Amino acid sequence: MAAIAQTSIVEPLPARTAGYWSGVGRRLRRDPVAIGAALVILALILMAIFAEYVAPADPFRTSTIRRLRPIGTPGFPLGSDELGRDMLTRLIYGARLSLFMGITPVIVAFFIGSAIGILAGYVGGWVNTSIMRTIDVFYAFPSVLLAVALSGALGAGLGNALVSLTIVFVPQIARVAEAVTTQVRTRDFVEAARASGAGGFTIVRVHVLGNVLSPIFVYATSLISVSMILASGLSFLGLGVRPPEPEWGLMLNTLRTAIYVQPWLAALPGVMIFITSIAFNLLADGLRSAMEVKQ
Repeated sequence: MAAIAQTSIVEPLPARTAGYWSGVGRRLRRDPVAIGAALVILALILMAIFAEYVAPADPFRTSTIRRLRPIGTPGFPLGSDELGRDMLTRLIYGARLSLFMGITPVIVAFFIGSAIGILAGYVGGWVNTSIMRTIDVFYAFPSVLLAVALSGALGAGLGNALVSLTIVFVPQIARVAEAVTTQVRTRDFVEAARASGAGGFTIVRVHVLGNVLSPIFVYATSLISVSMILASGLSFLGLGVRPPEPEWGLMLNTLRTAIYVQPWLAALPGVMIFITSIAFNLLADGLRSAMEVKQ
């Protein structure tokens, strides 16, 4: 993660203008991969929101005589799970919790981590040292191990899993925010504002935020795919969503015993996790190129 953070750090540009953002939109429209990824994500979000109208059955309805029906069975286009529940319906409803657990921790960590990193980068001195050395402690542990340890300590459940994932991502975003803010605060326009008598809050609001939020946002977008995988892993281990709620990671756990009977059926939740993660990664790459983050 530290390597990713370092490659995502760029030399900030002057304050963003309307022409800059129109250029970003134009470059995005010319990127078919990013547009395709955005359409996939939009389709998944709409599917999750309107699950009641899209899903063909009740996600909680069980049937002992219809257990583990193969893909293509009449009435069960994607088969049925170990309790006879329609897999297509479960996958559609599962998008709700899976997307929620993947996106929410990153959004919360974006605000908290950005605030911490901008404070450390702008103030500098002992404040920067204290904050960044504390953050470095979290880098002693791999993200997966830290998420599992925090969830295990807090206890199983959706809320505790969200808290654990947020704690995992705050240091990563804070490090990127601190690095780009440290670069911005030495720029000529910031020094000119400081010399003119502008207060620290005004300088941060007017001159710093517009230059640092874009690279931080792009980096945070790339973390959504990681969050999706970690959230699914927590549910798979029984530390996230609890049965009988439909969630892709939990579905992988409950279907693991059927892998020798219906392997394709057991792989469907993993396929959904893979597609969603790839879509968010491709969208993040498109945003990075469109915002000229590498230049």
